[in-house]
Amino acid sequence: MLIPYIPDDAPFSGDQRAWLSGFLAGLHSRMAMPTAPGAQADASAISASVPLQILYGSQTGNAESLAQDAADLARQHGLDPHVSSLDAVDMNALSAMRRLIVVTSTYGQGEMPDNAQLFWDAVAADSAPRLEGLYFAVMALGDTSYDGYCKAGKDIDARLEALGATRSADRLDCDVEYEDAAAAWLSSTVPAIAAVDGGGGGGGAPAAAATKPAKAASKRSPWNRKNPYRATVLANRVLSGPESSKEVRHFAFALGDSGLAYEAGDGLGVKPVNNPELVDALIGRLRVVPDTTVTVKGSEQRLDELLTHSYEIGVPSMDLIEAVAERTGDEELAHVLATGDREALDAWTWGKDVLDVLALDETLAFDPAELLELLRPLQHRVYSISSSPLAHEGTVHLTVASVRYRSAERDRGGVCSTFLADRVAEGESAGVFLSANKSFRLPTDDDAPVIMVGPGTGIAPFRAFLHERRARNASGRNWLFFGDQHRAHDYIYEDELNSLSRDGILTRLDLAFSRDHTEKVYVQHRMRESGRELYAWLEEGGHFYVCGDATRMAKDVESALHDVIVEHGGRTADQAEDYLAELKRSKRYLRDVY
Repeated sequence: MLIPYIPDDAPFSGDQRAWLSGFLAGLHSRMAMPTAPGAQADASAISASVPLQILYGSQTGNAESLAQDAADLARQHGLDPHVSSLDAVDMNALSAMRRLIVVTSTYGQGEMPDNAQLFWDAVAADSAPRLEGLYFAVMALGDTSYDGYCKAGKDIDARLEALGATRSADRLDCDVEYEDAAAAWLSSTVPAIAAVDGGGGGGGAPAAAATKPAKAASKRSPWNRKNPYRATVLANRVLSGPESSKEVRHFAFALGDSGLAYEAGDGLGVKPVNNPELVDALIGRLRVVPDTTVTVKGSEQRLDELLTHSYEIGVPSMDLIEAVAERTGDEELAHVLATGDREALDAWTWGKDVLDVLALDETLAFDPAELLELLRPLQHRVYSISSSPLAHEGTVHLTVASVRYRSAERDRGGVCSTFLADRVAEGESAGVFLSANKSFRLPTDDDAPVIMVGPGTGIAPFRAFLHERRARNASGRNWLFFGDQHRAHDYIYEDELNSLSRDGILTRLDLAFSRDHTEKVYVQHRMRESGRELYAWLEEGGHFYVCGDATRMAKDVESALHDVIVEHGGRTADQAEDYLAELKRSKRYLRDVY
């Protein structure tokens, strides 16, 4: 058999030419290998060269972790997995792929995660390549309590099919309790996609070990949302002033012997415990005693323990709302549900908990087991870590705003923020685990300038960044935009920031306290005021970071950044969009927003 060569004038892109050259070289090498008389070529040698691309879109790390699970399983089936974010892949590389698994979360109200947006823009464009040679499968992560459930995964799945790709497995849409469903899907999907062209481990036992050394399975911490580490609280103190309209607290946890290792930019998951007063009130509303037993997943458990540790009672589920609407015939609620108006539903549910929903009709009766089936599992909350492991060895810090309000003659609070503030004193412990965020990292180049925009508790990861840069003796300049309502009451970490400025770590600090002026001033206004220098930092290789509210602040900051590029870069609006896209593509514009 003759091995073809690639003429210089063949109509291939650089990426396609490189891939094809490598494939042909590998084929030539395998044909030249001697085999025992009468023996067939070793199937494992073939499978060892069969690549599987695994792409993820992840905002908080769940999709990335599942992508690593897929890679570990792929190695067992003799494949060579390559894991990367969706944005790391261009259309030339996509068109050259044969096997692909996509794992993506959905962000906000049906949006792509930050590290998937550029991929989606490219694949959704009219210029996207045809993909008839691609076999793919998509796992979508979402939350049924939000609009646009799993929309990012659904959109990518549909678009790949529209471009001619072949679906190797039906898309899996995962709600917040995704682990079991995801594991089952991967266990059937990886062998199916491995069997494309007869490669890999087919549909039966895993393929024989590859001739080249297999990569070790990714090392996982034993601590996760199902099994959090009990971390002792070393500090629980208020940062905001006594006259502030907010209550912002600083928490420090001891990592002890957990083995938890984090990086600046990561998040920390906290497993909350429900307010005992709300638990008692809800049990009273059900007209049962606290030690009533309920059978859950085949075992009998106490109702008070389940409502305290296992179910969301601070936020009503859609299943509960719909069931109550059906049973009570409440006109207002029925109208809101019938219109399908998400904003109207959000307005109706704002500030309400499970007890409020049941209060629509005091005669309405639910059996405890029936009620539990309508509730959602109690979810962890993830907070941006505000410490550096180099500067705060053995501990991890959080900066958390305690959510408090009063409604219907009851004091209310955020499920996790008030749990930490009120019921976890210094010396006590809380269940925590690491939520890695590899898409929000300092530049590896310590000489690179860093620009950080983090009003309010959005300062958290930037406190970590500044301490990290000092511990690394980084020479790069650091610029922070920070703001809140009143300087006298809301300037958290003021002493630390002043110290970092005096030491030359914090090169520039721009402040925006909105309520201290006749007209409100926000961080985006400060950006525009310093637009010329801001653009100069970007042109010198600066990395731009944003942390905080996604609904308004982050969008306003991006709009201001776009305007700065137009005004001081001499670009058109479209050219400024391209400039921003390149910043994102090169990981020089990163966001940690919520």
